[in-house]
Amino acid sequence: MAPDPPDDPYVLHARLLAADEAAFREVYEAYVPLVLGVATRVIRDRTAAEDVAQEVLSHLWERPLSYDPARGPLRAWLLVLAHHRAVDWVRREEKRRGLAAPHEAPRGDETADAATDGLVALRVRAVAAGLPDTLREPLLLAYYGGRTYRQVAAELGIPEGTAKTRLRTALRVMAAALAAEGITP
Repeated sequence: MAPDPPDDPYVLHARLLAADEAAFREVYEAYVPLVLGVATRVIRDRTAAEDVAQEVLSHLWERPLSYDPARGPLRAWLLVLAHHRAVDWVRREEKRRGLAAPHEAPRGDETADAATDGLVALRVRAVAAGLPDTLREPLLLAYYGGRTYRQVAAELGIPEGTAKTRLRTALRVMAAALAAEGITP
């Protein structure tokens, strides 16, 4: 795996926000092999994968605010974005060729899928960790502790309706945060 660029992630992000070409070059050199590798494994066409990799890195250059170093490492964000863009490319191609059945997801390389699943899980945990305590506690009890909303309410000493509301709110906040990073169900 390529190392992170030498700067602190916040310093690097500030440099990208300032349109520092040297910072972008550091990111490009550090991550283009990984981004291209994920895109190639999903698309299985080197030329198309190169286009997707260029699209991903151009996205960072043109919209550096879309990456937030507080939410996780740049590497993870770029790889998740590469995977999503590559899957979108495959879907567009299948639709263009008339091969895809409605709602059929393309089958990617199992290694790429496993890597992406791990990165998505990392992002989900990071987003959950960033929730306020009032939302995070019920969410962790329900989804990681296997409790019902009634059990969550009893354990936290809150009304059942409040437990339901907090769970729904936590899920909505997480879905919005993940969607902003291109991670959708």
